[in-house]
Amino acid sequence: MANAYPKIHNAAWPGLVGKGGTEAGADPVISQDRMLELTANAEVNGVKFDGFDIFLSLPHTDLESTDDDLKKLADKVAAKNLVIGSLVAPIWGGGGAFGTEEDRKNYLNVLKKSCAIGKKLKDIGIRKYGVIRLDTANSPSNFNQDPITNQKKNIETIKEAAKIAESYGEQLALEGEICWGGMHSWRSLLEILEGVDNPKTVGIQADMAHTLLFMLGYNAEEDSLVPKGFNWEKDAFDKGYKILTDKLRPWVKDFHVAQNDATAFGSGSHDKTGRHCRVDDPNGKLDIPYHAGFWLRNPDGTHIDIKHMCWDGCMFPNSVMEQQKTWNDILGAMIAVRDRHGWN
Repeated sequence: MANAYPKIHNAAWPGLVGKGGTEAGADPVISQDRMLELTANAEVNGVKFDGFDIFLSLPHTDLESTDDDLKKLADKVAAKNLVIGSLVAPIWGGGGAFGTEEDRKNYLNVLKKSCAIGKKLKDIGIRKYGVIRLDTANSPSNFNQDPITNQKKNIETIKEAAKIAESYGEQLALEGEICWGGMHSWRSLLEILEGVDNPKTVGIQADMAHTLLFMLGYNAEEDSLVPKGFNWEKDAFDKGYKILTDKLRPWVKDFHVAQNDATAFGSGSHDKTGRHCRVDDPNGKLDIPYHAGFWLRNPDGTHIDIKHMCWDGCMFPNSVMEQQKTWNDILGAMIAVRDRHGWN
């Protein structure tokens, strides 16, 4: 019998992230309706996506959505035989978690509104699992101006965020990514998690593409987990990847299937971060079904405590994203992950 879990989700935000810029050749935003259509139309041997994770930002979903707006969203998603999972809180635009008192107040206010939407979507019945995703919303270069003080601020802000999340019955997943100050390496991310010390509520979103650069020490050479001269030898790769996942796996609350070619990339307003590649990119370094198991399975073979996994493939050209084959290929890769590491 085919495995039922983790449920397979697509993401709305590849239609937004890095889109809508004013520079020459910039791709326009792909609407939420179109992203839903591409998701719902994907199919591999009779298997389809189970759900959709969303970005609480216009022109997709307004953070100031009314109850009627959210009911319309729920109906739209349900009409495609999908459910809603995790939500991305749009906490950017100021100094973030280690900014001024006003910055941090605004950050927490956005988080509160995001949690309120999450609860309302649960009450409607379209959302039965998933987390609220956030980051520190400021750069490593700003963080490094005073790393000790700024990390203390990060920890204090996330502690307050956890209290807000708990009041709405939500959990928080910090996206480990090289472009966020204080979370730009596996070690600095662990500093926040251990400093907040609330594993019931606060964990990480493990993205296979972004975390690969943690292993390489991309923004923190001293935290590299591979030897000098590393050239993707399987034994060294697996050893470094196991060290990485053993450190971070206990904190995983959200998991993103992704491919990466070991480079960084940014477009539009998005800073350079781990490049998301197509699942079949010949330069991709990850054997997706194989390496996903490093995250999804504990050393004793038991599975981690998640209900779904989501594809993340930001900053693909629209010419790629508008091809239905792109999403069928993605779905096929995620089915392979579930077939190999899933459960019932």
